[in-house]
Amino acid sequence: MLDNDGVQDEIDLSSPRGRLATRLSDVIERRWPAEVQAIGVHGSLAHGDDHDGSDVNLVVLTYRGGAGPRPALRRVDGILVDLRVSTAEEELRRARELTPRWPLEAERFVTCRPLHDPRGLLAQHRDAHLSRLAEARPLEFSGLARHNWELAAAAHSRAVRLAEYYDTDAALVLMADARLHTALVAGLLSRTYFRNPADAVKRTGLAGADVQELSKILDAQADDLTARGRPVDGTLKELFE
Repeated sequence: MLDNDGVQDEIDLSSPRGRLATRLSDVIERRWPAEVQAIGVHGSLAHGDDHDGSDVNLVVLTYRGGAGPRPALRRVDGILVDLRVSTAEEELRRARELTPRWPLEAERFVTCRPLHDPRGLLAQHRDAHLSRLAEARPLEFSGLARHNWELAAAAHSRAVRLAEYYDTDAALVLMADARLHTALVAGLLSRTYFRNPADAVKRTGLAGADVQELSKILDAQADDLTARGRPVDGTLKELFE
């Protein structure tokens, strides 16, 4: 089920992150008035729970590719700003796509709130995304989930092997990767999106899963995916079907 709890109708612009987002929006509007169609914010500001460690996640929609500000990830006044720039047409195309990373990508469409959007483009993209979800068949989501399961199982297997060779640091990195992809499987099968990777593993109960626990969860997911139409392990012929 698509989870849209905790999203604010109005953005609180009184916090340092809110004030910075407003300043950034004003500068972009003034500098590229003929290029920018819309500016929005998602993440913690859109949810109304930003704090001193929060980022400012800004999306800028332009008329033409390469126009407007450059995409950037850097600190401004001590606050990390993630500035993403795309044409409105390209962003609409992405809103209509479903990928294996959908549980991490949906948030920017569903929760994006306007700072400057005279034509209501952000709302149009949200509606396009929700319409795409409504049209998607269960097999489409299970296929995307299967992709993540394969990545999770491979990372888990490598983590086990590295742990046997006492390469603990590398094993921990791969376990984190395995937990995330296992969480994405859960998100896809339940059509639940997450705010970020940490939120994904926390809300699916995988944050503290050790090697044995994760192995059991992956086995259960494999059984679930098999019941949904295709096993996670198949024949060479099935690879091309």
